[in-house]
Amino acid sequence: MAIREIQRLKLEVEVKFARIVYGLAAAYGFISLLPLYFLLEKVGRDAPPPITHPEFYYGFLGVTFLWQLVFVMIAKQPVQYRSLIPITVLEKLVYTVPVILLFFAGRVHASIMRSSLVDPVFGVLFIIAYFRIRAVGYSKVKSAKNFGMERR
Repeated sequence: MAIREIQRLKLEVEVKFARIVYGLAAAYGFISLLPLYFLLEKVGRDAPPPITHPEFYYGFLGVTFLWQLVFVMIAKQPVQYRSLIPITVLEKLVYTVPVILLFFAGRVHASIMRSSLVDPVFGVLFIIAYFRIRAVGYSKVKSAKNFGMERR
């Protein structure tokens, strides 16, 4: 096998890893967020006090839902959108870190803290995907041709 063929196959494996990770993150996000649009009052009852500013609740859901679309974009073309991956890692921390701090300050229930711990798992997988793609020594031009991602 030629060196280029080995590199191409290695990149294909690494890209597949990133596609799976980001696809799973998007699917998990859509599945866990969509029901929350219909559970405003239940959330207020289960985690008092009741929500008094629904615009913040729905705004949070909307922005979070949009991030799932970014994950879909990265899942489709991880090499092209590799530069977004560090930002997606931060996206996975901006909720979890405050929730953990609030939990230790006694201001958040343990069930909310536990549910927030899924995000850093995806954050770690995003970091792995980022470095695995880079470790192959890709170039945008070469990888775009290999994976049908040339600009149109």
